[in-house]
Amino acid sequence: MSGAASVVGGGDKRKKIEEEEEESALGIKGHGQPPTKKPRNKKGKGDRYVPPPGKKNLGISFGHQHFNETKYYFENGLRKVFPYYFDFQTYCKGRWVGKTLREVFSSEFRIEPIEYYNQAAKAGRIRLNEEPADLNTVLKNNDFMRNTVHRHEPPVTDQPLTILTQNQEVVVVDKPASIPVHPCGRFRHNTVIFILGKEHGLTELHTIHRLDRLASGVLMFAKTVEVSKKMDQQVRERQVQKEYVCRVQGEFPDGEITCEEPILTISYKVGVCRVHPKGKPCKTVFQKLSYNGVSSVVHCSPYTGRTHQIRVHLQYLGHPIVNDPVYNTEAWGPNRGKGGTLDRTDDELLKTLVDDHRLKESLDLLEVDHHCTGEDDHKGSTNVTPPHVGQTELSANKKSNGAEEGTGKASDDNSLEPTASECEVKPVPVKDNLCGECKLLRKDPSAKDLIMYLHALKYKGLEWEYSSSLPNWAAADWEED
Repeated sequence: MSGAASVVGGGDKRKKIEEEEEESALGIKGHGQPPTKKPRNKKGKGDRYVPPPGKKNLGISFGHQHFNETKYYFENGLRKVFPYYFDFQTYCKGRWVGKTLREVFSSEFRIEPIEYYNQAAKAGRIRLNEEPADLNTVLKNNDFMRNTVHRHEPPVTDQPLTILTQNQEVVVVDKPASIPVHPCGRFRHNTVIFILGKEHGLTELHTIHRLDRLASGVLMFAKTVEVSKKMDQQVRERQVQKEYVCRVQGEFPDGEITCEEPILTISYKVGVCRVHPKGKPCKTVFQKLSYNGVSSVVHCSPYTGRTHQIRVHLQYLGHPIVNDPVYNTEAWGPNRGKGGTLDRTDDELLKTLVDDHRLKESLDLLEVDHHCTGEDDHKGSTNVTPPHVGQTELSANKKSNGAEEGTGKASDDNSLEPTASECEVKPVPVKDNLCGECKLLRKDPSAKDLIMYLHALKYKGLEWEYSSSLPNWAAADWEED
């Protein structure tokens, strides 16, 4: 990302992103289903048979079967998703061979206590090669595991996703803060990709670049592999100009300020970076636009596209983004990372950040996968109904979003505003007796929790230019409530 964005290559990289979410393991074929037909076991008695892996479908993409997994509803200024049943699936990793299922769940899937997995196995929600699993089973190479969970997604803002431009080559949107670009972690339906597919009928899109979940602004998608490759080439040849605005702490210096400190990703699991001599070279140019006596609005021009580049460089300069939940915290020490100083090891920093966010019940601000150890071990594919468990229910007079989800019908308008009746919905989802999340009563996030003062203002390439309006917090006389 360049501060908030990183450019993703053409078709191959797009497929990697989609496949990590849709078909995490080698050998899945069709719609994420492994081969279920078993030839006779010709081996000796008691020697458990493992079906061979099927072929991977490289053409998989999100479609109506995915969009129809659940529905949206609007409440308290938030877009919410009804909980739904979902399969996380994977083939046996090499390091698991010779271990029991119980050992693997105990050591690598610690999001739930082992007692949960015992109960889930008894309920038929954990399957091995499409058969009900015994947690005492010793895993073999190519064993296929499927774990059905009751999935809850965090809410995001109900602000509409506005389409700035749509033609035969690209779709360009003005992304509201708080909505992730594509499925990741706990987010799936509350993502730009799913909202565009479900509410605008726009599918088969290729990600050109991404924005941080809490950032807002210009977000581009290509409609074909050819366009994606063309735009990716422009980026690699430094032919794309990117402009951002942000509001930073304190009075930013006058004049043009250039930061060329190298940036190192210290954790891909958590998504945290810092200035470090061993990092990758990068360059960002800053220019103060205004100062209101407390904070400054700064124009940012990233010349490279490192992860969190703008945010890390501003932290290094001693002017972190005012409400940056990662790079403007005490976890970085008394100077909050100014000058690249850090009074603790990287491991200590990561532990402090995760502990702080967990204490505040805001772990979604970090890019932690809540369903696995963060190593792509436990990604999902299709939704299901577990044995003896009913799907989420809605009474006849409690409709979800007015757009016809899963029908492929696009809205006539460029943005979808929730109606008053939709906002007044009082949903009554069915609770799951094994789901720990169903037993919690979480407080809705506030508007301040859903935004970071970082906005992608303009992207300009060869013969094209897309821009959005300045957010209200970028006004010179703006004051925080």
